[in-house]
Amino acid sequence: MGNSSQAAAAAISLAQRLSGYHLIGGRFTPALSGASFPVLNPATGKEIGRAAEGAAADVDAAVEAAFKAQAAWARTSARERGKALHECARRLLEHSEEIAQLLALETGKAIRSESRGEATLVAESFSFYGGLTSELKGETVPFDPKMLTLTQREPIGVVAAIIPWNAPLMLMAFKIAPALAAGNTVVVKSAEEAPLAALRVMEILNEVLPAGVANILSGDGPACGAPLVDHPRIGKVTFTGSVETGKHIARAAAEKLIPVTLELGGKSPMIVMGDADLDKAVAGAVAGMRFTRQGQSCTAASRMFVHESIVDAFVEKVKEKVNAMKMGDPLDEATDIGSIISQAQFERVHFYIKLGEQVPGAKSHRLSAVPDGPEFKDGLFVQPVIFTGVSNDHRLAREEIFGPVTCVIAFKDYEDAIRQANDSDFALAATIWTSNITLAMDATQRLQAGFVQVNQNIVAQPGLSYGGIKQSGLGKEASLEAMLEHFTNKKTIIINLA
Repeated sequence: MGNSSQAAAAAISLAQRLSGYHLIGGRFTPALSGASFPVLNPATGKEIGRAAEGAAADVDAAVEAAFKAQAAWARTSARERGKALHECARRLLEHSEEIAQLLALETGKAIRSESRGEATLVAESFSFYGGLTSELKGETVPFDPKMLTLTQREPIGVVAAIIPWNAPLMLMAFKIAPALAAGNTVVVKSAEEAPLAALRVMEILNEVLPAGVANILSGDGPACGAPLVDHPRIGKVTFTGSVETGKHIARAAAEKLIPVTLELGGKSPMIVMGDADLDKAVAGAVAGMRFTRQGQSCTAASRMFVHESIVDAFVEKVKEKVNAMKMGDPLDEATDIGSIISQAQFERVHFYIKLGEQVPGAKSHRLSAVPDGPEFKDGLFVQPVIFTGVSNDHRLAREEIFGPVTCVIAFKDYEDAIRQANDSDFALAATIWTSNITLAMDATQRLQAGFVQVNQNIVAQPGLSYGGIKQSGLGKEASLEAMLEHFTNKKTIIINLA
């Protein structure tokens, strides 16, 4: 606990240094109104710092700074932009531990099992896109021998990136690294619950990038996010969050006729066939449900369809593994599971647990143990819950809970499993577990999801095209495709040679 206390003290000191600021035009800037709001440690309920409360005037300042910087950044050669992103990656990796500590403090995500990996992934994302700047290529088109016809990729301009609280740094990197690589400038709107680690990342980027290229605001959706989306100089919006907010952003963008990338909700199915390696499937279920992130993940395996021949053994083994996981201080290296992000989310998760427990014939299996120390009396800890005896048409299996709650649903045959897996408004991710490669390949073709895996359940990574269909969103992230298709405009040029 000594190391945990030292880490907490260092993280709080950093949080207080960053408190009350946006970062606009390369400088820390308080909100023009002077207003700020508290940032809490969800594991203790204590205030660790404050965030600037952005409004339309702050949005104007940030977008104007980005607009003024964009032309020069776009004229910077692709290789030079790539070198800058590589240097950003180096510095982010150098500071990854302090970033991870601050992330754990403000999100409640355990440092060993979640926050440290996310901080490292941010650096890897910038390194990945730093190596792709020379791929911003055009084409020559055989239109007419007397005309030289070619295409070129050009940046869109100023990109608004609105990020969530569950994996704020990873998802910010997936948005801004390709945007910057392509020659755009960015204005980030951080999540109200987790603004400080993102601000620290942007501070490090501003040690390398020209002033105004990378800006960040904090504030709520109506006062800060909406005017950012609506701003006339914003040429692209990329957003991760709820379906309803995503639809609102899409409508606002449609009024301006600008492109959007939307990464929205999920209710991801996991199909476990009777011939699957049971131990691997169980480990995949624990990892795939993102219990170490308190289930606060769009790709969480919140619907587990398990063949009736192994379902009882599967549930018992999952219970055993999750019961062995330690819930507690996010900055303690021994902690596997941290706390829920906010009081509102805490209440939402409990609402669904109670709803499930009212289902006739349903059984809730509450796992692990909430920490009982006095320092955690106001902490937002929720035991992981596995529900059995719930059907796929119940709200528990239809609606995104965004907490450590999953349903295990028995099935008789493969066709039934595929049908139920696809019977959802969401289609972000899916997995199938089987030793039958023919069946596995069939499932990858038939499962309705943008991100499908066989016999594993890893999180999104740089280089893997990531994004959903149906209500799960529009567009792709984390790939070369994302940079080319979502952060550039394609221009056709024809030169008459006659």
